[in-house]
Amino acid sequence: MTQQTVVLGAGMVGVSIAWHLQKRGHQVTLVDRRQPGRETSFGNAGIIQREAVRPYAFPRDMKTILSVLPNRRVDIRYRVTGMMNAASPLLSYWHNSSSRLYQKIIPEWASLIQLCLKTHEPMIKAAGVEHLVRKEGWLEVYRTQARLDKRIKEAEEARELYGVQFAVLDRAGVKDKEPDLSQDIIGAIHWLDPWTVADPGALVEAYADAFTQDDGNLLQAVIQKIEQVGKRWRVVTETETLEADEVVVALGPWSGDWMKGLGYHFPTFVKRGYHMHYASQAPAKLHYWLMDAEVGYLLAPMNAGVRLTTGAELNRLESPADEQQLEAAEKVARQLFPLGDRCNAAAWKGARPCLPDMKPVIGAAPRHPGLWLAFGHGHQGFTLGPATGQLLADMMEGKPTEIDMAPFRADRF
Repeated sequence: MTQQTVVLGAGMVGVSIAWHLQKRGHQVTLVDRRQPGRETSFGNAGIIQREAVRPYAFPRDMKTILSVLPNRRVDIRYRVTGMMNAASPLLSYWHNSSSRLYQKIIPEWASLIQLCLKTHEPMIKAAGVEHLVRKEGWLEVYRTQARLDKRIKEAEEARELYGVQFAVLDRAGVKDKEPDLSQDIIGAIHWLDPWTVADPGALVEAYADAFTQDDGNLLQAVIQKIEQVGKRWRVVTETETLEADEVVVALGPWSGDWMKGLGYHFPTFVKRGYHMHYASQAPAKLHYWLMDAEVGYLLAPMNAGVRLTTGAELNRLESPADEQQLEAAEKVARQLFPLGDRCNAAAWKGARPCLPDMKPVIGAAPRHPGLWLAFGHGHQGFTLGPATGQLLADMMEGKPTEIDMAPFRADRF
């Protein structure tokens, strides 16, 4: 019999799960309060990051921690109330970033990242959006040789262990690819594997369109209640009530709060981020996605303009926007590349859904048959959505998975 499944959350992760299940003959309804790809998946840097085999660790050295305390860095900002609200998971995050634990986490995390390109590819083809995707990699630029040399060593290790491909550029090599950059840049790593996307929100929307064209059902409505009724599930929304055999929670940064209503207490927290689009000062042109690695922001030549994305802001999910981090990044970015006027009236704000061991939850809920979970992808939900969709669909059908899913079990917390 056809399984009736409700997927909650229409970001990259939820859309990808719905797409995979629908392709396998499930009867799927995808639910979100907004159109697909309009929340966290809308505002990212638009890179499918095959090179990102190391998750973002919490700083452990005292020099870095002390440099964060004045709260003026571009790559990391915090609000005291946000830190207090997430004190317990942040302490666990710091603990898991110790060398011993982090070295165990890396290969588990990398096993997911290694699936990203080959799982995006069939979805890109099905959606007919090859025009949004470039397969030319991106640049990580440096001002000091010592920092570049350190990063080259990490890249060499990633190549040896996980097949990551890259090229090292000197000043002349950077100028050849990006002639309008500041002369302060002395070199770069050109990550060759990743794909870049000129409109991340449009890619998610196109994946959702492919899902609906394959007879998937999309419901835009506010979710009010999730409950188990006998052996089935009921999802109550503001417009209608859905009955299903299975429910998937893929609600990104809101997942933790929804799971509390079902008796689960995951140590979720968020890293918020901002973006703004800019014109370029003619005749300057940005050709590649570009990270200013020693400062901590990224510039991307997207359809809407040059997108500047900030680093992380540790704050409560729904706290009002604070554009000071964006303004600090913009000030430095204007010295790196001749940005023109802002294209947006206000900055976009979003939140990356995080867990303290830097790995998502992907799999069955421990105490509720028919309840499946997929959240906590941190900075890489856009990269890992299709891989998560394939793996979770296999698990839901009782099939072997391409990688070991034990590190991503929900009951590890």
